[in-house]
Amino acid sequence: MCELLAMSANVPTDVRFSFAALSQRGGATGAHTDGWGISFYEQKGCRSIHDPNPSAHSELARFIKSYPIKSLIVIAHVRKANRGRIALENTHPFSRELWGSAWSFAHNGQLKGIKKRPLTFYSPIGTTDSEHAFCWLLDRLRTQFPKRPSDPVLARAIAELFAELRRLGVFNALLSDGRALYASCSTKLCYVERRAPFGQASLIDEDMEVDFAQETTPDDRVVILASTPLTRNETWTPVEPQTTLLARNGNIVKTFR
Repeated sequence: MCELLAMSANVPTDVRFSFAALSQRGGATGAHTDGWGISFYEQKGCRSIHDPNPSAHSELARFIKSYPIKSLIVIAHVRKANRGRIALENTHPFSRELWGSAWSFAHNGQLKGIKKRPLTFYSPIGTTDSEHAFCWLLDRLRTQFPKRPSDPVLARAIAELFAELRRLGVFNALLSDGRALYASCSTKLCYVERRAPFGQASLIDEDMEVDFAQETTPDDRVVILASTPLTRNETWTPVEPQTTLLARNGNIVKTFR
């Protein structure tokens, strides 16, 4: 199975610490060797990097771990292929435009019968069931809302579509348009909230420690979501299965069960 990572913050924040742990799971401490990708939102833009090679040994991953890209929302993924060959077009996060925004999506799991669902506006580039599910989800949103709806209406619609996809199998997923972060939990997902008073954190997968008190201000707020905990000395909260979370500005603002 693949592994997921996401960040929501109230100020542009560096995700290198968390990404260092995730990248090790792509061939060093984990068997997710079939590609990786990461998307950073910067104002209305989205910067995405993909690589079909194992992240633990990728020069591009080393670049990400050394270059301080700061963002309000980040989605990352390391892949263990089960549907679709190992190829650049099959690496997550996938991206499409809807209502003038760049949407990004990453998925862990398998969805039985998803490719039988017809598509209208969006078509997959690769061959994964994940990308087909993403295209189907955006198709449904575009059909239901020709113009972008209010934030509460949109959140409810996404939660309902997530619930429908969870009925097809395992749907642990991340979705964002740069304004909010949506997360679906079928089987495993957890999060940690970082806010004042900040302390130290040590990675599980790599010998690395950060004192966030030296890197932040008292007003900073960050939420990190991951398939499994990335640090050993922070409190990670498991997400209840069959749940959708909505995060915005470093806070979990809504839970749909």
